[in-house]
Amino acid sequence: MSTAPTGGVDRSHAPSIAPKLTFAALHAAILAVCVYLAFGLPWPDPTHAALLLAAAALYFVRHLITLFLLLKRNVAYSEALGLAAFMALFEIGFLLLGAGALSGTATPLGPLDALAIALILVGSYLNTGSEMQRHRWKKHVANKGQCYTQGLFAHSMHINYFGDSVLFAGWALLTTSWIAAAIPLFMTVGFVFFHIPGLDTYLAQRYGDTFKAYAARTAKFVPYLY
Repeated sequence: MSTAPTGGVDRSHAPSIAPKLTFAALHAAILAVCVYLAFGLPWPDPTHAALLLAAAALYFVRHLITLFLLLKRNVAYSEALGLAAFMALFEIGFLLLGAGALSGTATPLGPLDALAIALILVGSYLNTGSEMQRHRWKKHVANKGQCYTQGLFAHSMHINYFGDSVLFAGWALLTTSWIAAAIPLFMTVGFVFFHIPGLDTYLAQRYGDTFKAYAARTAKFVPYLY
């Protein structure tokens, strides 16, 4: 089995405690900045600022669960630093856009905000919920070394990535700014054309015919469509 980086990351298993702690600390600092921006400064739209802070806080909690419970592969310092910089860009950027830093106006809450919150919650469940299902299954000795194809992963091979695309679509929509749409678009393109092909190569090497059969019957990204 190859342990070479695939999809931009090293998929060999390693605790990586120090890089993970660094990553978590950087993300906590980003969230602290968001708290200050949301409540420490006067904004044209404080309501959307508070909602976007809540979205960032939910994402931070999920990130901790992923880092210290679900993620078994090696995490390099370069990955932690690079992703922390990207998180700072969209978490702080989304909050500033939603707070009215560019528009200078407040947008009344409406149906699109309800849709945005629903997308954030559904996307968060699809990502972390699917990973938790796999984590519980993998804990059983009889399943060690087996390819997980059940639960939410029965509907899409990469339902966790799809969940993040749904989440970020909602997060961007909550900013009430079309500029924010660049982030979910960038992430989805990255998933479909970079991360998923690399991960599929790794999984095909690791699980062989079992994975090929799974890939033949299961949508790759969007459940039942693609």
